[in-house]
This record gives sequence, structure tokens and C-alpha cells, in this order.
Amino acid sequence: MAKEYKLTQEGLNQVEAELDELKLVKRQDIKEKIKIAKSYGDLSENAEYDAAREEQAKNESRIQELEAILQNYVLVDENITEKNVVNLGATVVVKDMELKEEFTYKIVGFAQADPANNIISEESPVGKALVGHKKGEKVLVEAPAGEFILKIQSIEY
Repeated sequence: MAKEYKLTQEGLNQVEAELDELKLVKRQDIKEKIKIAKSYGDLSENAEYDAAREEQAKNESRIQELEAILQNYVLVDENITEKNVVNLGATVVVKDMELKEEFTYKIVGFAQADPANNIISEESPVGKALVGHKKGEKVLVEAPAGEFILKIQSIEY
């Protein structure tokens, strides 16, 4: 059975926009790069050709990933989500009880996650720990690097 991807409306729009960009713009750019590289002659020692073909393979792979997401997604209705409980679509401010620092995370489905920008999946260790909890609650996060406690400071949708 195919993996089911949970998406907010914003996430669905992002996936569709990225897919359009890759199919309509990037594919054409790569085809042009390949055409130019072929014009240089001998393909056996043509670094530009090899690089363009590698870029083409990565682009096509990403297109397949996005198409799989669009074939197997479930749209999360943010309007019926309890606003006082952490769930998909929530922006959560938490305080690390050990470090005494605050962090802000947006909870999204796996396909939308961008951990470098604090946009985390509900399936991540922090996401799993936060989902279903309310403001003021402390949650235990079991991460590969060890356990730590976060206190939920605020929840916004």
C-alpha cells in the first residue's frame, strides 16, 4: 500500500507549484543544456553533458516523488482542528527546559517538512511529542541524540 501524505492546503499548493516548475521550466532548461553539451562533440569525455544528464535524472526523480505525493495525499482540514491542541498546521512556541531557550516550530506533514527552517513533520521526534498536547503542557521528546523536555508556550493556527 502506498504511503499516505498529509498536507495542509498551503502544502498542497506548494507541491503543485514545485511540480509545475520542474515540469514546465526546469525540464526545458535541462534539455537546452543537453543540446548545447552535445554540440561540443565527443560525449565520452564531455563533463557538461554528464552534468546535464545527472541534473535531468535528479529532476525526473523529484517529479516522480511529487507525483506520488499528489496521488496519495490526504488534505488536512485546518478549520476543524482543535485550536488549543497541537496538530498539523500549528505554529508552536516551545521552551527547552534544560537549555532554557525558546524555539518555534511549524508542524506539517512529512512531504512539507523543512527542518532547516523549523518546519517539522508530525512524524519527527519533536512533532510526535507535541501533537495532541496543549499550551502549558510539558512533553518528553525521545530523539536519537537523547531525551529532553519541551514546554508548550503557545499554539497558533
